[in-house]
Amino acid sequence: MLRLKKYIIPYWKNIIFAVIMVIVVASADLQLPDLLSQIINVGIQQQGIESGAPGAISTETIHSFELLLSPEEYSAILAYYDLVEPGSEKALTLVEDFPAIQNEPVYILKPIEEADQQALENLVAKPLIFIQALNLLQNDPEGASQLLGENLPAQLMEIPAGVSLEQLLNAMPTEQQAALSNAVNAHLSSLEGSILHQLTVQSINTEYARMGVDIQRTQNQYILRIGLRMILVAVVGLIASLTVSHFASRTAAGVGRDVRSAIFTKVENFTTAEFEKFSTASLITRTTNDVVQVQMVVFMLMRMAFQAPMIGTLGIIRALDKSPGMWWTIALIVGVLLIVVISLFAIVTPKFKIIQQLIDRLNLVMRENLSGLMVVRAFNKQDYEEARFDRANLDVTENQIFIGRALAFMFPIMNIVMWGGQVLVIAVGARFVAQSAIQVGDLIAFMQYSTQIFFSFMQLSMLFVFIPRAAVSGDRIADVLETPITIIDPVEPVELPESTRGVVEFHDVDFRYPDAEEDVLHDISFRAEPGEVTAIIGSTGSGKSTLVNLLPRFFDVTKGKITIDGIDIRDITQHELRNQIGYAPQKGLLFSGTVASNLQVGKPDATEADMLEAIQIAQASDFVINHEDGLNMEISQGGSNVSGGQKQRLSIARAVIDKPPVFIFDDTFSALDYKTDAALRKALRQNLGDSTLLVVTQRVATAKLSDQILVLDNGRMVGTGTHKELMESCKTYQEIASSQLSEEELA
Repeated sequence: MLRLKKYIIPYWKNIIFAVIMVIVVASADLQLPDLLSQIINVGIQQQGIESGAPGAISTETIHSFELLLSPEEYSAILAYYDLVEPGSEKALTLVEDFPAIQNEPVYILKPIEEADQQALENLVAKPLIFIQALNLLQNDPEGASQLLGENLPAQLMEIPAGVSLEQLLNAMPTEQQAALSNAVNAHLSSLEGSILHQLTVQSINTEYARMGVDIQRTQNQYILRIGLRMILVAVVGLIASLTVSHFASRTAAGVGRDVRSAIFTKVENFTTAEFEKFSTASLITRTTNDVVQVQMVVFMLMRMAFQAPMIGTLGIIRALDKSPGMWWTIALIVGVLLIVVISLFAIVTPKFKIIQQLIDRLNLVMRENLSGLMVVRAFNKQDYEEARFDRANLDVTENQIFIGRALAFMFPIMNIVMWGGQVLVIAVGARFVAQSAIQVGDLIAFMQYSTQIFFSFMQLSMLFVFIPRAAVSGDRIADVLETPITIIDPVEPVELPESTRGVVEFHDVDFRYPDAEEDVLHDISFRAEPGEVTAIIGSTGSGKSTLVNLLPRFFDVTKGKITIDGIDIRDITQHELRNQIGYAPQKGLLFSGTVASNLQVGKPDATEADMLEAIQIAQASDFVINHEDGLNMEISQGGSNVSGGQKQRLSIARAVIDKPPVFIFDDTFSALDYKTDAALRKALRQNLGDSTLLVVTQRVATAKLSDQILVLDNGRMVGTGTHKELMESCKTYQEIASSQLSEEELA
C-alpha cells in the first residue's frame, strides 16, 4: 500500500477533512454516555439539582451552620450569599423559584465561578447532611444512621420531638459534642466524592422543599435540557459520520480511478518485453480485483483507522474516570480480544498472499476457454477443459472457504467476549453500586464506554483482516506501475521534416529478445525507397515479423540502427515515429464498435469519403458498402462476426486511411484469395505509389512483382533483389518459389 501513496496524497484535503469529521464523530459518541449518566445521576437521582452549592438557604439553616462550623468557615459561607428580605425588589423576582421568600428572609447565592462552587460545596456538605439526618432521627432512624454512620451516641436516637439543633447541642456535654463531631466527620470523610456529593444534593433537595421550591419542575427542566443536548449531539454525530463516509467514498473511488488509469496507461506503453513478465489474465486481475481491494481498504482506513483507536483510547480514559476500580475488567476483555485478533491475523495472512495468484489462474483458464472455444469443440476437449476449470475454481473456492470460515469463527468469538465482558462489568459494577462506591448513572456510562471500546477493537480487527490482502494487491499493482519501460523517448527528440519522404534504412542491425541467449537477427542492412514495394519473405521462424516490428520500435535494435530519411528512429518520439507508419499486423485485431469506429483508430478525424476510399483500396467494398448499415456495420469484440479475410481487409483499410509515408503489411494478405490479393496489391500501387511499402509474406506470388525482395533464413538476409534476380542467385528463394509455383509461373 505504501508503494501507492502517490495516488493517495493528492486527496490530502479530503483526508484531513475526514479526520476532522472523525474527531467530531468520536467526540459525539463519547459525550452520549456521559450525558446519559447525567440524566440518571442528576436528573433522576438528584432531581435535577446539579451543584452541591445551594442556590438558596433559609435563615434557620444558616443559623444552624453557625452552631456546627468554626467562625472562619461560617464567615466564608456567608461571603457567598446575599440576604434577601421579603417584599424587596429582588425578592419579587425570586418568588417563583423560592416561594418561601414571601414570608421570611432567604440567603441567595451570588454569581460565582465553578471553582468557588466546589469550595462552597466542601464547606456546606457536612453541616447540610447533619441537619437532614437530625430531621430523620425521629421518623427514619435507619436513614439517619446511613447519613451519619452507625457510631452515633445512643442519646441521639432518643431525643424528644421538636428539639432544635441548638437545644440538642447545648444539652450535650462538651466531650459528647466532640465525640459526635468526630464520628460524623469520620463517616462522611470515608465516602467517595460522588457519594458525598449525592448526599449533599439530597440535603439541598430537603432544604428546597422546606422553602416551597417546585422540585418536579426543576427535575423536568434538567432532563429536558440534557435530553435536547443528547439529541443535538447525536444529530451532529450523524451528520459528521455521513460526511466522513462521503469523503471516504470519494477518496477511495478517486484513488481506484487514478490507479486503474495509471495501470492502463502503463500497460499501453509496455513493449513485448514487459508483457512477458505479466500474463494478460494477471494484468486484468490487477486492474480490477486488486484495485477493488485497495479501494476498499482506503475507505476503511479513512472511516475506521482514525475513529476506532480514538474512541478506544478516549473511551478507556473516560470509563476509568467513571470508575477507576473497574479498570481490570476492560484490560481483561481487551487482552482476550487482542489474542483472538492476533491469532486470526497469523492464520489468515498467508492465504491472502496466494489468493490473488489463484484468481489470476482462474481468469487465465476462463479466458483461454472463451477465446479458444472453437478449438475446444473441434477436438472434443470439453470434458478436459471443464476439469481444468474445475481445478482452478476449486483452488480459489477452498482458499476463500478457509478465509470465510476463519472470519465466521472470529465474529462469534468476539461477540462472546464482548457480551461476556458486559456481564462481567454489570456483575462487578453492581457490587460497587451496592457499596455506594459509584452511582448507577456512572455504571451505565461505564458499560456504554466499554461497549464502544469493544466495538473499536472489532473495527480494528476488521482492518487487520483486510489490510494484508490489500497490501498484497497494492504490491501487485505497484509491480506493474514500477516496471521500467525498455523503450523510451529521447530526452531531446529530433523532429522529422514536415514533408517526410519515408526512406527506410537498416544499418547492420542485430537483435535479440530480452533475456535471450543469442540474436535472432544478424547483420541486416537494406534500403527501402518511396514509391517501391519491398517484400520480405522467408520460412516460418526466419525473423520476418521481428524485422518489421523493429521499425515502429516495438523492440529496439541490439546493434546498428534504423533510420527514416536519415534520422535514427531512436532520436524521434514514439508518437511522431508511429504517425509516419501505417501498420497492419499479422493478426488483424478489430475493436468492438462499428466499421467506422475501427477506421477512426487509424485517423480520428477521418471523413466518410476517407473511409470509403480506404475501404475500396482494401477491397472491402463487397461486404461493407453492400451491407445495409454500411460504415455503421457492427463489429463484435475481436471481430468475431466477420471472417478472417474480412478482418484482414478491414485491418488494411485502417492502416491506409491516413496515407502515411511508410506502410508495414505483416503477412496481412495470407487469408486473401489470389484474386483479391492481386487486386489489393494493384490498388496499393495506384493509391499509395509515393509511399514506402514493406510487405511480409510467405507467398511468392505476392512478393513476385515487388520492386525489392529480401530473403531471410535463420535471422540472416541471404538474398536481396527482384524475383528474377533471386531466381538466379538465391538458393533459399528458389526452394521457396519452386515449392509454391509451377514451372510456368516461375518463368
